[in-house]
Amino acid sequence: MNPDLPVTFQNVSKRYTQRDEDFLACRNLNFSVAEGETIAIVGETGCGKSTAMQMLLGLQQPSEGRVQVLGCDPFKEFDALRGQVGIVFQTDRLLPWRTASQNIQFGLQVLRIPKARRRRIAGEWLERLGLSQFADAYPHQLSGGMRQRVAIARTFAIEPRVLLADEAFSALDEITASVIRVDLLRLVREQRTTTIFITHSVPEAAEVAERVLVFGRPGQVVKEVNVRDLSSREEAAAEIRIGLQMARAESRRCETSPT
Repeated sequence: MNPDLPVTFQNVSKRYTQRDEDFLACRNLNFSVAEGETIAIVGETGCGKSTAMQMLLGLQQPSEGRVQVLGCDPFKEFDALRGQVGIVFQTDRLLPWRTASQNIQFGLQVLRIPKARRRRIAGEWLERLGLSQFADAYPHQLSGGMRQRVAIARTFAIEPRVLLADEAFSALDEITASVIRVDLLRLVREQRTTTIFITHSVPEAAEVAERVLVFGRPGQVVKEVNVRDLSSREEAAAEIRIGLQMARAESRRCETSPT
């Protein structure tokens, strides 16, 4: 494995046992993400996206193969990656008893950053995301878009080297999602953060990523689309849809194959 690549999956398989039967969630999964690269992972429900990301975050251990994040095994060296991997979830997951500023400071507090510095960093991120006047507002006083901006600020405040955006815009209306998507992409590019977007949306994947991995069952890459080499987002979206068709065909083949 190349230690210079921030994220690497090498021949990764993951099995679960359900009712005394083995269930294969990922099979020989291979992909890597370069420093500062933005990729998207697209696939239908049950294609192994969530399992792969749980292994990336160190919440699951591969049954076979190796996962490496910033040169570490995320399951065995979980603490070594503390503060280096950030997540933006589908919902904002703000703490309702904390103000916007206090929510942004949460990760910094976990990392034991001094209070004065935490407040300064939170103030800077509130300003960057146009929320300075809402520093003392509680989540219930903010719109959905504002809450998601606070969640993004909370993630970037710790200065992660790797960012995982897990369906980060799917809970928002499309107009709000479009605006926040632009904000998040701007931050990713300014910070040169290695980023993985998980999404069900083909147009979103074509918009946000330099490279798109189409997942199929059970947890494997069936097609890679290099958006940088294509002439338009529409062409990229068409290639992604071809990948999804390939994934469905492979899934049907697996379901009808004799065991």
